[in-house]
Amino acid sequence: MGNTPLTSKPRYSAAELQEFETLIHAKLAQAEETLRLDKDSLMRLSANSTDDTYLGQSELEDGTAMMEREDLTRSVVRQEKFIGQLKGALGRIRTGDYGVCRATGQLIPKERLRLVPHATLTVEAKNTRPEPRPEPKQTGRVQSETEED
Repeated sequence: MGNTPLTSKPRYSAAELQEFETLIHAKLAQAEETLRLDKDSLMRLSANSTDDTYLGQSELEDGTAMMEREDLTRSVVRQEKFIGQLKGALGRIRTGDYGVCRATGQLIPKERLRLVPHATLTVEAKNTRPEPRPEPKQTGRVQSETEED
């Protein structure tokens, strides 16, 4: 397969990849801790549930607890997805594909990778994609680092 330097794809240097790997490991540790805390909170809420007791609890408190469980469940799902994306990025570092746009083959700018280390598209490639399927209605959302690019 002897790829010559003239025909090989652009890649980040070993030192640059080490910087990204360190950043990803830090984000991964933080995401795993958040996931653990959210799961613990969810378990605690479930254990303290009064669903099977007398109707002494007001409907408002019951609704608030349900909303809190739903929020925690969504957070757990988001964190699990984010963790998977970060692990995928570590895999791309190992295979040598990290930082290369899957649509254009160009290097994703370092600034983008520092902000979204699991990115697989340049901003330009992401913006030219067809609109994603609509998500369940959530108002006031700002793109988070857990969203796919």
